[in-house]
Amino acid sequence: MPLDELRTLLERHARPGLTTVVEGVRICHIAPDAQPGSSMSGTVLAVVAAGRKRLALGDRVYEYGVGQYLVASADLPVTGTVVPGRPALGFGMTLEPDVIAELMVRARPGDLPRSTGAVGSGIAVSDAPDELIDAVVRLLRLLDQPRDREVLAPLIKREILWRLMTGEQGEPVRQLGLADSGLSHITRAVRWIRDNYTQAFRVEELASLSGMSVSAFHRNFLAVTTMSPIQFQKQMRLQAARLLLATSPHDVTGVGSRVGYDSPSQFSREYRRQFGLPPSLDAVRMREETELVPALP
Repeated sequence: MPLDELRTLLERHARPGLTTVVEGVRICHIAPDAQPGSSMSGTVLAVVAAGRKRLALGDRVYEYGVGQYLVASADLPVTGTVVPGRPALGFGMTLEPDVIAELMVRARPGDLPRSTGAVGSGIAVSDAPDELIDAVVRLLRLLDQPRDREVLAPLIKREILWRLMTGEQGEPVRQLGLADSGLSHITRAVRWIRDNYTQAFRVEELASLSGMSVSAFHRNFLAVTTMSPIQFQKQMRLQAARLLLATSPHDVTGVGSRVGYDSPSQFSREYRRQFGLPPSLDAVRMREETELVPALP
C-alpha cells in the first residue's frame, strides 16, 4: 500500500531537523509528548503518514491525520501540536509559485477547473488521493537514489503540484501562480506586515498596497488569515518575542520594546494570553523543554 511505503520511507529518513537533500522537501518525526511550537507556516503541502497533528491559526484549529494533506497557501503565524498517544510522521514540500504559473500556462483548455476567483482560507485540509500519495512516495524513494535524484526530483515535484492544482484544494494553489489573484494581493499585505511587524500602519495603506478597497481588503484578509491585520501583527510580534526570550530570558522589557510594544504591561498581558504564562516564566519553561513541535509538516 502506498501509505505503508510512505510511512516506511519517512521512518527511515527522519533525522533531527526538517530538511532533506531534495530542495524544498522536509520530513518530520515528532514525539507524542512534544510541546506545541509556533512558527510561520510558509506556503507548503504537508502529508501525514502516522499520528495526527493540530494546527492553530488565530481562533481556528485544523486537524489532519493519516492519509490527509494540508495546504498552506499563505505564510501565516501558526502553532502546531501532536494529538497525544503516538508519534507523528509527516512529509512537507514548498509550493513554488513560478512552477505553478508555468504549469498553468502549459495546461490545455479544460485541463484545469474554472477558477471562481474567490479568496478562501490560507489553510485547508483534504483526504489525499492515491495519485498524490504515489507521487510523494516516488519522490521520497529518490533519497536512496542519488544518481537519479537530480534529474527526477524536479519532475516529480511538478507532478505533485499538478495533482494539487487539479485536486480538491486546487483553487488556492492555482491562485499562488497568478500575480493578479485575490490571494496574491493579500499575500503582499501579509508579507509587508511580516517584514515590518514592529511598525505601526494604517489599514488604508495596506489596502492600497493590495489594490483593493478598504472593505474588500478587510473581507479578504480575514478570509485568508482568519484575523484582522492588527491581530495578525500582534501574532507576529508575540512569536518574535518568544524567540527572542529564548536567548534573552532576563530582558523582558527590552524584548517587548524590540518587537514594537511601548507598554511593558500590555506586552506581558498579551503574551500571557497567547502562551499561557508571563514572558519571564515562559522563558524558563522553554529552557527546560528541548523539543517543540514544528508547525509543519
